[in-house]
Amino acid sequence: MKRHGNLFDGLCSFENLLKAAKKAQKGKRFKFSTGNFNLKLEDELLSIQQELLTQTYQMGDYKRFYIYDPKKRLISAAPYRDRVVQHALCNIIEPIFDKSFVFDSYACRNDKGSHMAVARFKHFCRFNNYVLKCDIKNYFASINHEVLYQLVLWKIKDTKTLWLIKRIIDSTPSPGVPIGNLTSQIFANLYLNELDCFVKENLKCKCYVRYMDDMAIFSNDKVELSKIKFAIRAYLVKLKLQLHENKSQIYKTRKVNFLGYRIFPTHCLILNQNLVRLKRRMKKYLKLLKEGVVEKSKIINSLQSWLGYALHADSYKLRLQIIEQMKGVIL
Repeated sequence: MKRHGNLFDGLCSFENLLKAAKKAQKGKRFKFSTGNFNLKLEDELLSIQQELLTQTYQMGDYKRFYIYDPKKRLISAAPYRDRVVQHALCNIIEPIFDKSFVFDSYACRNDKGSHMAVARFKHFCRFNNYVLKCDIKNYFASINHEVLYQLVLWKIKDTKTLWLIKRIIDSTPSPGVPIGNLTSQIFANLYLNELDCFVKENLKCKCYVRYMDDMAIFSNDKVELSKIKFAIRAYLVKLKLQLHENKSQIYKTRKVNFLGYRIFPTHCLILNQNLVRLKRRMKKYLKLLKEGVVEKSKIINSLQSWLGYALHADSYKLRLQIIEQMKGVIL
């Protein structure tokens, strides 16, 4: 197993920090924190560079808030300059970790994503009668800092880069990694890569899909899937994780939900609950638009995002219907 060193100089280079700053502002160019940082861009990047090189860099306080769509989740948002540092780190370590990931891990990876995961899921449904769907209980909040750091050590030996990684991992005193950190996505993928390899290599599961902590194993043998579930439950103890038992069940592949879609062997549909959420959100936005609280562009962006999701289902007539209903707003 190759361990990588000599990473820190590249991480701290002005070129990498500038690249990180451009990534960090994507979709956030008009926010105050972004504008304030960009007004003194060179000075800010040189300051970050100096703090990293002298290992005096300290993370700021997280801003914590809840989101409720589709479910209640605590988001921890790091200050903007910390997000720049995380992009700089991920530019260096993401390619290293990604090479070790199995093919059928789809979350937060270049040339992967949820739609490819759904397409793979549909493909496996066509020649398997059953699917074991597994979900990790409170996944991000349950990631153990020391276990995670040991997994990082298997790939990275550069002491200064490890210092920065450790500082980010331990930026929250409680177990888990913050939802909202860019590094959390990579760390979460790395953490379950051990399970991926166990499922593929030890359990010999050829038909397997994982999108973050949503896993699916396919077979024509229901008894075999029950044994696999037992083996996965036992293996997760090593990672200090637990299966969400209510969400970890065996289903027939003729009709099953995955990543927001109702999937059949021949086609897939949008879940009714996602359509209900869209209508509720649009109703709220239209009210705020009349009150002058939101701009029309925000509503259009939200609608376009939902239509992009719907495009990957058999939803042509539904999309036309939604566009027709919202025509007065988007035109």
